[in-house]
Formats: sequence, structure tokens, C-alpha cells
Amino acid sequence: MVALTTALAVLLTGSLVYCVLIILATRRFLSTSAPAPGDAPAISILKPLCGHDEGLEENLRSFFEQDYPEFEVLFAVHREDDPAASLAERIMSEYAGRVKSRLVVTGESPIPNAKAFSLNRLVLEASHELLVMSDSDIRVGPGLLAHLAKELQEPGVGLITCPYRAVAGGSLWSRLEAIGMNTELLGGVLVARMLEGMKFALGCTVAVRRSVLNDMGGFGYLQEFLAEDFVIGQRAAQMGHNVLLSSFVIEHRIGSQGMKSNLGHRLRWARSTRRSRPAGYWGQIFTYPLSWALLLWACYAEAWPAVLLTLILRSGAAMATAYYVVRDPLFRKQWWLLPFQDVLGFLVWIGGFLGDTIVWRDRKCTVLRDGRLHVNS
Repeated sequence: MVALTTALAVLLTGSLVYCVLIILATRRFLSTSAPAPGDAPAISILKPLCGHDEGLEENLRSFFEQDYPEFEVLFAVHREDDPAASLAERIMSEYAGRVKSRLVVTGESPIPNAKAFSLNRLVLEASHELLVMSDSDIRVGPGLLAHLAKELQEPGVGLITCPYRAVAGGSLWSRLEAIGMNTELLGGVLVARMLEGMKFALGCTVAVRRSVLNDMGGFGYLQEFLAEDFVIGQRAAQMGHNVLLSSFVIEHRIGSQGMKSNLGHRLRWARSTRRSRPAGYWGQIFTYPLSWALLLWACYAEAWPAVLLTLILRSGAAMATAYYVVRDPLFRKQWWLLPFQDVLGFLVWIGGFLGDTIVWRDRKCTVLRDGRLHVNS
């Protein structure tokens, strides 16, 4: 019991230090100066679609409403009868004459990563050097393209990844996940940025020069991985390009998933991260201070002051990211969900170690050691 209590105390101490690092990393990020005015080169927006998700129409419209002189919007679907296809065509017709746009029907993906397969096709169809790749569940303000264009002109920058505010749907599981993204996930991103610089990307929205993408092998290479978003940032950094975490916050509309589908996609994400960033995944052991504090208290009743200290520091770190960085209204109103999400996130993290099999787009796959996907027969 003494050995267990000592181990829990060490883990808790490291986790509390990590909370302090989040607060410091947040202050450093918020001190980033705004990009200087510059040119406005033409941009191609690439949007792979699959199905009619909650809020899809408003998400897509936000990319047509950009305050930017020249850009095009390219959509991809696998089948003509995809519900997203008719919606995309209707929106394109409404903006015809103002925004260049077109829809590409790719056919069924022969590989598990259907999103990367669609992006590979869209890159070939794109007309411009600057590419902005964005998921269908992303909603943005009208200044996104202008902001990214300025940041891409900073010396050495080859790729930009955008921080996002997760916006929950109506379900409890959706709200828990949103709070986790806006606190735990974002905190990890900011700490990594502070300690070693950005050496990865967040897949919701990425801006990249076509020349940089071609140098890394394009999506012909990236589509073999489950976490192609992480790999594109990793490859860009390995090639000597600066990967920039933008100061422009976008919205990630995560929908209203029930328990089964929500936990399923969380587990898929966890197992993908464990294979893509094994050291980083082990490092997440220090991102669950409340779980360690509760376990320590269960083993040693006199440790209750540690639980109180943990609640204070964890709340401070969560406030730093959710309130000051992404301005999350959900966290302001339902901050009391944070302890429940922290414990659930801890259990999902443990689940990430228990196997390499995932189900994605109704395909049972194995995540290999290098992060590539293998379709199980």
C-alpha cells in the first residue's frame, strides 16, 4: 500500500505541474501578435463530405461567406446519391457568379481513410497554390481566409493548423466531449507548442502550400494513415517547415451522439493517437490530475487536501483554455461537468491501450504500429 500511495502521489504531483504548464502555455499563446497585413493570393478550399450531419448547411455556407477577394470551394462525395451532394449543389447554385465552386464524385474509397482519399482527388482538382482543407463539421467566421493568408506569409511557415472551439449538440455525451476538447485536448496542444514547437496538425482545418504538400508525397502517402491530420503536420516539421498554430479560432460542431457512438469514436481516436504519437500518448498520464487525486484519497484518507488543491489547479487550467482561448459558452454554464469528463477521459485513455482494432465507416480495421491502417478481412 505504501508503494501504491507513493506512486499515486508522484503521478498527482506531475499532473499538478502539468496544470501550471497549461496556464503558462495559454498566456504565451494569447501573447501572440496578430499577423501583419500582406498580399491576398487565391485560395482553394477543399471539403470532403459524407452524409448530412447536424448543422451541415450552416457549416458549408460559412465558407462561401468569406471576406476575401479570390477563392474557390471544392466538394467531394463518394456517390451521387449522398445526401450531402444535393445540399452542396443547392448552395453552389445560390452563390454562382460570386464564388467559384464545384462538386467532385470520387467513387467509393478503396482504402479505409475515405476522407484522405477524397482530399487526394480534390488536391488534383484545385486551381490554386494555397490550399485550405476543412472537415464538414467546421463552421468559421468571414475573416478566416484573410487571416490564414497573412499567417502563411510569415517567413518559413509551410503549414497552419487552426485551434477550435468544440460546440456540443444536445446530448450529455456530446457536452462532455466538448468540454474535454476545450480543456484537456487544447491544453495539451498549447503545452506541446510551448515546449517543443508545433510538430503536428489538428485535422479540422489545415492550410498548406501545394508545394509543401507535394514534397511530402501528397495524399498518396498520407492516405495510408488513420491520423493523416497529425502526420501532415509531423512531415512538414520534419522537412524543415514551420508549423504554425493559428490565432484564428474556428468552431468544431460535434453533433449529438449517443453514448455508444460517442465512446466508439473516442476510442478510435485514442488508439490512433497511441500509434501516431506513442511517447505523447504515454505522456497523457499526467493530464488526468483529478483521477489520480481521487485514487490517492481512496488509498489514503488524509490526502483530502490534495483533492482540493487539484480541483483548484485543474479548474484554473480549464478556465485558461476554455474561457480565455476559445471563449466556450458551454464551459461557463456547465463547468460542473468537468470532473465527470476528466474521469471519463481517463477511462478512455486506458481503453486506448487495450487493443488495436477499430471500426471506421463500417469497416473493421487494425491500426498498425506506424499509424497505418489495415482492413481486416
